[in-house]
This record gives sequence, structure tokens and C-alpha cells, in this order.
Amino acid sequence: MNLQKINYQKELEKLLTRLEKEEKVPTLLLHSCCAPCSSYVLEYLSQYFKITVFYYNPNIYPESEYTKRILEQQKLIEEMHFRYPVSFLAGRYDRDRFYEMAKGLEEVKEGGSRCMGCYELRLKESAEIAVAGGFDYFTTTLSISPMKNAQKLNEIGQRVGEEYGVQYLVSDFKKKNGYKRSFELSGIYGLYRQDYCGCEFSYKARQAEKCV
Repeated sequence: MNLQKINYQKELEKLLTRLEKEEKVPTLLLHSCCAPCSSYVLEYLSQYFKITVFYYNPNIYPESEYTKRILEQQKLIEEMHFRYPVSFLAGRYDRDRFYEMAKGLEEVKEGGSRCMGCYELRLKESAEIAVAGGFDYFTTTLSISPMKNAQKLNEIGQRVGEEYGVQYLVSDFKKKNGYKRSFELSGIYGLYRQDYCGCEFSYKARQAEKCV
């Protein structure tokens, strides 16, 4: 069994170098989990792609939090300056789909099989939208978080891409101080930074930690 981990940042850099040499500016559907995580990713990738930010996060709890995050995402896109165009597309807030996926996994710790299912749910929807819109690539901002397993995210993304017939842009955005830069950009643009991932389960876990 080959247990060697792939350096996804280096793989991404190889692709970006090739695109520049070929003078190509492909289209990218970028699934975003929230404005702070997307800030560095947009700053970085908008130098190479025409991007549509796809906000699809049916896991977010409660609804007031969902509204706060989606408005913050739109505000960031309006205020940032990009080399190539960046647009916004809102997905459906279909919470039932998330809870159906999470059924039986309610007690699983954060980072386990429920989270993997949540990644897959959002990436499948992103791939479907990418195919329908004729995008060259799709990817997600999720790998910027130190709490997210980039290896697993890229494996899911590549598998979903093969299933739907659209290329997944591999990444590990926390590399090259990406996570640190997202903090800096959050300060520059006055972004709201939430203290939990997003779902009801992570929310309740965080509240329990605060009570200890």
C-alpha cells in the first residue's frame, strides 16, 4: 500500500505555471464555505481563473447564521479587487438534504465520517453546477482550514469530478501561509469570523466547550 501523501499545493502550482505559459484563463466554479476562508483563495486564484463563487452550504445552522454568512460572502466579492472577473452564485439552502446525509452519524466527532459525507454532498452539488455551467474546473475553499484534511478533500473532489465529468482543481490552500493570510484579509475587510464550522453538531459541540 502506498501511504505517501501528495503535496497538492505543488500539484496546483504546476498547473498554474502551465496555464500561464499557454496564456489560458480557464473558468472555475469555487465552492465557498464562508467569506473568511474564501478571501485568500480568491486573492490567489483570481490571478489565473475567471471565478464564480458558489455558496452551497445546507449544513449551516441556524438559518440566521446562514444568512449572515452568505451576505458576508457577497460583501467580500463586491469589495475585493481582482485581476479576472469574479461572480457569485447562491445554491439552495436545502437543510433536509444535509440531515438526511447525517442520519445515524449525529454522535460522530467532528472530522469523522459525517464531515466526509458533508464534503461529498457539497462537492457533488458543485460538480453538477460546474457541468451545467460548462466550467473548466471546480474546487472548494475548505482545504484552507487547519481543521480540514486536505488529503481526504482532494480524494473526494477528484472522485466526484471523475463521476460527473469535470476536472477537480486539487489544492491545499493552508500551505504558503494561506490560512494566516485569510486572517489578515478578514481584518482588512472587517469580515465576520465564526467560531464553529457550521452545522448544528459543531455548533452544539462548541457551546459545550464554552461551558467547561
